[in-house]
Amino acid sequence: MNVPARRLLAINNYFYRRGGAEAVFFDHMEMFRRLDWDVVPFAMQHGRNEPSPWSAYFVSEIEFGEPASLARRVGQAASVIYSFEARRRLKALIERTQPAVAHAHNVYHHLSPAIFATLRAAGVPTVLTLHDLKIACPAYKMLRQGQVCEDCRGGHVFNVLRHRCIKGSTLLSAVILAETLTQTVLGLYRDKVDRFVVPSAFYRDKLAEWGWPRERMVHIPNFIDVTGYAQRWDESDYFVFAGRLAPEKGLDTLIRATALAGQRLVIAGTGPEEAALRRLAETTGADVRFAGYLAGEALHRLIGQSLALVLPSEWYENAPISLLEAYALGRPVIGTAIGGIPEMIRPGETGLLTPPAAAECLATALADMATLSPATRAGMGTAGRAWVADAFSAARYRQGMLDLYRALGVDG
Repeated sequence: MNVPARRLLAINNYFYRRGGAEAVFFDHMEMFRRLDWDVVPFAMQHGRNEPSPWSAYFVSEIEFGEPASLARRVGQAASVIYSFEARRRLKALIERTQPAVAHAHNVYHHLSPAIFATLRAAGVPTVLTLHDLKIACPAYKMLRQGQVCEDCRGGHVFNVLRHRCIKGSTLLSAVILAETLTQTVLGLYRDKVDRFVVPSAFYRDKLAEWGWPRERMVHIPNFIDVTGYAQRWDESDYFVFAGRLAPEKGLDTLIRATALAGQRLVIAGTGPEEAALRRLAETTGADVRFAGYLAGEALHRLIGQSLALVLPSEWYENAPISLLEAYALGRPVIGTAIGGIPEMIRPGETGLLTPPAAAECLATALADMATLSPATRAGMGTAGRAWVADAFSAARYRQGMLDLYRALGVDG
């Protein structure tokens, strides 16, 4: 079989655009296809997957929360801990395609990091992009009951069970503890992955604090092509949030701040907190419109016509794609000073920073932004667009990845 010298094995749980990690996964594949690399995906079977000639090698679908028999639930729990099926199918795919390098994204719970042992055994250099903190925190967010939590630092992972970190469930937390212990003993992340890509400097530094080898972490920011985004919009009179409606996003704080500031807010997205957030908006009298899930032109227009995008996160956010998109659309950003967000906002120049979980401070920031002239807000957006066009460009990302692959002995 004639094997291309530049063949990339791209790995992720899902093979459709489901969230920020999948956006990076698909954009990465497309970038390397345009560089004339042969790209082979490996993922989980799913009804929403994009078509692929390699889908016969994908692992069986696992969707947690769906009705299932006891036997199936036991099987799913075992696969979370260590998926023999994923190893078997990946081994067959490697033998068929002989990739030069493997680049993984989110693999835990579905494919499982067992695949890293298969890649190491086959001699395939392996890179893992860290979209969250799973390699350190069993619950992946370093968040417990709405507060930042680092109790597992130093190997104290039994805290995941003690605190029932997984949906408040003893059983689910026990499964994740077993997963973490198994993967730690086998060194599936620490010993089998050659390099970790961290999109934020904050993640690099935080993981180094937790004992992960800094020399194997490479900071390569996410990228955006601003040429695909219009920047001249007729500004309206609302702020906007776009993303998943989950507890860690700080949306309850944002709604309270909206009420305090007397501003309008549009929330684009869906998630488990939607019903509670609607009730909170009614209780506080906040002027909030829930727009549901939006994508493409509809989302761009909503953000482009806003006063600013607001990111009120209360967890260690990594490097939000939505922030880059707001800048590309010529809009300023108000964000909380937590995780990687401060790296992506220049206060007074491209947006504003506020403390997390502080409704009064966020209300002040909303009011301050609203009182600026439209020209001043447009200038902030223009500055943000110019910044990301340079520092977060596709060219910088591409060169960073090519340099990384070359460092692993792959001719790019």
